[in-house]
Amino acid sequence: MNTDAMPNATPLTRFLIEEQRRLNAGPGSAVTGGLTALIHDVRLACKRIAALIGKGALANALGEAGTINAQGEPQQKLDVLANEIFLRTNEWGGQLAGMLTEEQQDPYPIPQQYPRGPYLLLFDPLDGSSNIDVNVSVGSIFSVLRCPEGVSEPTAEDFLQSGSAQVCAGYAIYGPATMLVLSTGHGVHGFTLDREIGEFSLTHPNLRIPETTSEFAINASNSRHWEPAIRRYVHECLQGQSGPRGRDFNMRWIASLVAETHRILMRGGVFLYPRDRRDPQQAGRLRLLYEANPIGFLIEQAGGRASTGFGPLLEVKPESLHQRVSFIFGARTEVERIERYHRDHNEFELDVPLFGTRGLFTTHTV
Repeated sequence: MNTDAMPNATPLTRFLIEEQRRLNAGPGSAVTGGLTALIHDVRLACKRIAALIGKGALANALGEAGTINAQGEPQQKLDVLANEIFLRTNEWGGQLAGMLTEEQQDPYPIPQQYPRGPYLLLFDPLDGSSNIDVNVSVGSIFSVLRCPEGVSEPTAEDFLQSGSAQVCAGYAIYGPATMLVLSTGHGVHGFTLDREIGEFSLTHPNLRIPETTSEFAINASNSRHWEPAIRRYVHECLQGQSGPRGRDFNMRWIASLVAETHRILMRGGVFLYPRDRRDPQQAGRLRLLYEANPIGFLIEQAGGRASTGFGPLLEVKPESLHQRVSFIFGARTEVERIERYHRDHNEFELDVPLFGTRGLFTTHTV
């Protein structure tokens, strides 16, 4: 029996070369030979991480590492190992001037023995690592920026570019199948790893997010801290067919940004990780440069909308390397509705009858 379901699937290498030719890539083009080589190195890092994750406890890679990352968070062993894999795999190829990782406070300089290149690589080496010990899908997220012209030793300031400046972004998801999903600014494409031959091949070309949805993802345990706009939106969804939205919604939460993004790219939906009242000085929880920006780039390229809840995410000007931000993305019409609620219903606790009753995400108002 022939089990090769897609015998003519385009390998990632061929796809990138054909994309480069199609765009007649030159020094100012989106896809150049250097970028293609960089994506190949990222691909290799993801394959190595996938192999390590696939071994699970057999590789003695589960559990806490006993160390703290740049955010003051305890690291899992796989956080440390995945970070090392990304650094070692990408530092020597000559395409990069520097790297920024979630796991280190300062940018990572390219070792002196290796040539420099025109790009900066930013990454979260292992997103959703709290899921590792229970064997739930996790992933890696990456973003590629151009290094400012003439700079061979980039400083922190050189990484502080808005999401709209990205030349490539993507993620790998390590689940039942390992996939690499990326965009170079011309649509979003998904590649599945064929473990028998070790190659990523195109299986999901031109991914598009439906404009409407009946599915949303949010961490309901934070409901007591939500702003009025978020409470309003979630409460309307939970009212279902008899409520103002006139249809039933399903709620999802995986606690892995990559897994949430992948589901939305595959079948639609909206994701909400808003700012809340626990820390009024904190603009949100997700990191802008290497989590929200690359995911936002993919979402916009797939026809969705990426927002802070107040406006376009990709227009946010970064102020610090590990800056956090509120992040709402997915079906365009749903995200625009949430933005409208932030404009019109977010200055004080709602006192309309719809929200004046006690419920799962509402409290009595007086």
